[in-house]
Amino acid sequence: MALIQRLQPFCAVDLIGDDAAVLPANAADWVVTTDVLVDGVHFSDRTTPPESVGWRAVAANLSDLAAMGASPVGITVGLSLPGTVPVTWVEAVYRGMATCLQTYGGAILGGDVVRSAQVSLAITALGRVTPGQAFYRHGAQPGDVIVVTGYHGASRAGLELLLNPAAGAALSPSVRGAWIEAHQRPRPRFDVVEVLRQILNAYPTASMGAMDSSDGLANAILHLCKASGVGARLVRSQLPFPPALVGWVGMAAAERWVLYGGEDFELVLCLPREIAQALVNQLGPTAAIVGTIQPDPGVYLVETPDVTTGISLGWEDCFQHF
Repeated sequence: MALIQRLQPFCAVDLIGDDAAVLPANAADWVVTTDVLVDGVHFSDRTTPPESVGWRAVAANLSDLAAMGASPVGITVGLSLPGTVPVTWVEAVYRGMATCLQTYGGAILGGDVVRSAQVSLAITALGRVTPGQAFYRHGAQPGDVIVVTGYHGASRAGLELLLNPAAGAALSPSVRGAWIEAHQRPRPRFDVVEVLRQILNAYPTASMGAMDSSDGLANAILHLCKASGVGARLVRSQLPFPPALVGWVGMAAAERWVLYGGEDFELVLCLPREIAQALVNQLGPTAAIVGTIQPDPGVYLVETPDVTTGISLGWEDCFQHF
């Protein structure tokens, strides 16, 4: 009880204190998502200070809301931890969660704290979207192009620097800092949603497939294709490599980190080319068109856009290890 009282200041004051939170309804659809983070699997003291644990936990859920085109309302938190965990660590986690919500919207609506043998953090995020305006995975159409909203592989590179600091000695401080920030403080791309909605106003009948790339770029495209009943061709030269990554780890490792490194939390969108180009032009040089949607099944990495066959991409687990 004493711990819960110490955590209450991080929560929405007018929505906690009862058995559940009551959220006012309006003319919007609710969007709900849940993620669980486990110590030693999704974070560790070696790579992630407690405030970043809280930030990353919230950002992962908010990224799912952004991928659905929803605006954040709030989160509930289920925290499991041994009795030996310092209260200051828990408060720092909540401070990180609150900071992320203050940055992107929403509030801590409540939750539960229980004793367990291992630290885990289960967050349910709630968002709202105007009826008929949610983004779904199943909207990709043959002829669409695939847009990624930012670099991939940076989070995996940041993890490598945290695990092996000496390995980055030749990198500039700005590059090291950017990659570590990408790992510890990822950004849900609500800014993309705002820009995309403005563009889509001129194309009211356009279809679109969308999801985030938290489990890796290749896996995101495979999910989109499976949901839409289509295939895809990714062009190797158009992959969204962070600057300096290839020079640091070599092409083979960099390509693998881009495709399967995971936890970059960018959006992956399948759009008609005209809309996609308008979006990339507004987002700037970190966004890119990386391939096309094809009517035949299979996801391939090809050398040039006019080639129809190449390396078949399959499902792989995001391989960030702590």
